[in-house]
Amino acid sequence: MLRLQSIILAKAKHLTVPSPSSLRLVKKRMIAMDLMHHSSCFLLPTIPLQRRPSLTYALLVLNQNLPRFTPLLWNHAQLHLCADGGANRLYDEMPLFFPQEDASDVRRRYKPDVIKGDMDSIRREVLEFYASLGTEIVDKSHDQDTTDLHKCVTYIRDSASGLDKSNLCILVVGALGGRFDHEMGNLNVICRFSYMRIVLLSNDSLIHLLPRTYCHEIHIQTSVEGPHCGLIPIGTPSKSSTTTGLQWDLNNTAMEFGGLVSTSNIVKEEKVTVQSDCDLLWTISIKKL
Repeated sequence: MLRLQSIILAKAKHLTVPSPSSLRLVKKRMIAMDLMHHSSCFLLPTIPLQRRPSLTYALLVLNQNLPRFTPLLWNHAQLHLCADGGANRLYDEMPLFFPQEDASDVRRRYKPDVIKGDMDSIRREVLEFYASLGTEIVDKSHDQDTTDLHKCVTYIRDSASGLDKSNLCILVVGALGGRFDHEMGNLNVICRFSYMRIVLLSNDSLIHLLPRTYCHEIHIQTSVEGPHCGLIPIGTPSKSSTTTGLQWDLNNTAMEFGGLVSTSNIVKEEKVTVQSDCDLLWTISIKKL
């Protein structure tokens, strides 16, 4: 009841329809600032050739249950990594998506290019299996100051050869669910690497950062995502955030923890625009097809 009341209050008092003058102001800001495009077309069986922007994908597997669309993401990616115990998940769970096939054949077909981490979770038989297939093993057990996700992102940024990094997007599966401190650590990583495109994925939703240094156009893939979405300020409060394309648009709205945040919102159009004076987390539900 309390949550419902807070939502109603937010809709009634804060999430007003943008006026024509505020929409013109947003357009002026979008012209003045660089525009960043976002699309979840990696959830589609085939990525449209006319997508904006044209991205190179890397897939990173963490130590939580693999989403049902993991094989699809694998096919779209040019680089495949496991963070420590994520290799156990790949080894154990990928054959479950192909029950009619021999498990060992599936494991050989879905072989990671790299396993990196502090190696405190990966089982020995899993490590030896993938090492025998030529997977690169990067042991960072001496580094206890960064998470395994952080270690893998730095590998992609600094060490991955033969990968076009000019427009790179890192898809992270197993990033949500399980221990809450792990989830918060993963959110911290996408904030620390705010200049990189990193998408955290689970069976139910995805999260990525909208840096305040850009205006944003989010192209909604209505066949696979939505309608529920949210915009959450991270790091600092927002004094002014404005959107179009949502059922309850923000209109120079202030947001902060302890005050208003735009959760339980609804996507109403195929293009959502966002402009804010602080970094925002964008999240949207993924449909169970």
